[in-house]
Amino acid sequence: MSPARRAPLELSAADARRIWLRAQRLDAPEPFGTGPEAVRRAVEQLGYVQIDTIHVIERAHHHILWSRIPGYRRADLHAALSRDKSVFEYWTHALAYVPTRDFRFFLPEMKRRRETPGRWFGSTPPGELRRVLARIRRDGPLSIRDFDDTPVEKVHLWASRKPSKRALECGFHGGALTISARSGMLKTYDLTRRHFGWDASPRPASPRQVLDYLLDRALGAQGAVCLDSICYLDAARKPAMAELIAGRVRRRRLLPVALGIEGAPPHWITPEAAADPPAPVDPTAVHILSPFDPLVIQRKRLGLLFGYDHVFEAYVPESRRRFGYFALPVLVGDRIAAAIDIKADRSKRRLEIRQWTWTEGAPAAGDKAAIEAALHRFEAFQFAS
Repeated sequence: MSPARRAPLELSAADARRIWLRAQRLDAPEPFGTGPEAVRRAVEQLGYVQIDTIHVIERAHHHILWSRIPGYRRADLHAALSRDKSVFEYWTHALAYVPTRDFRFFLPEMKRRRETPGRWFGSTPPGELRRVLARIRRDGPLSIRDFDDTPVEKVHLWASRKPSKRALECGFHGGALTISARSGMLKTYDLTRRHFGWDASPRPASPRQVLDYLLDRALGAQGAVCLDSICYLDAARKPAMAELIAGRVRRRRLLPVALGIEGAPPHWITPEAAADPPAPVDPTAVHILSPFDPLVIQRKRLGLLFGYDHVFEAYVPESRRRFGYFALPVLVGDRIAAAIDIKADRSKRRLEIRQWTWTEGAPAAGDKAAIEAALHRFEAFQFAS
């Protein structure tokens, strides 16, 4: 039998969950330590941390980091972005914090966006972009509030009436500008080379190196992977990724995996991960997860491995909601035991529970008390100064 046709490794759903939880570092109480260095280590392990604008509770990026760094403070992320410059903002499947060590793998996409800006950025007059870049070069990092433009009509609902806003975003997507600081959703932009202190940008990764990076990033953050989980919202890469995987299987750098779950697609795992099975997860450990958490955002994968189909219902009519407007999945041990719809009442500095749904029917013994204790910790984080 050739290496590419080796019999797949049999992996139970429980083992696949444990491997994923270990990769996500949700199986240990304080896996990254504390402070800005913990933020860097967390973002490097996860590959990226999604940024989201919804502010029903604490924003997703802070919530995701707190889930893995119990002593996390918002200032730690600010320091990692603006002082240490160990993370930067760019697009993965969405806007995210990404390890600065990986910057070169995003340069090809920045070049593509410069050369093929599309309808939105393609309508930015070159002179407007040059004007904005010259202003930042002269005056230092600036936000949209530093530009006094003559307002124009919006071209779509989320657009700004300031022409400089589109130019700032065009410069960001093309790589000339980077986000040097963020306060809520207000972004401050600086020249990329100046922000990082580079005389020249890093060397762009080749197409093959980008593929290798995406595969390795998925393996690091997911443990056992499939084509859908590697190429999440990036179906165009699947044929090339499948070829890369086949080559690694032939060289025995990846092992095929058969999950003991009906309808599961082919999966792969590294020999190192297969040789080091994770220990059972502490059944009393509780994590209140963001809907944008890396464990949750790939809904199909979550449903396959955890048997829980999460629905993000903020855009669902109220009469059709099952879990609530902004339900948070609650991980207890290696189970999604509940989904709790929560809203932060900032005037009273407390969390309001609008709906509590047990996802497995009746809760297991001790679940309610353990989750309530976790909710108190989550409330303290929400309103910490």
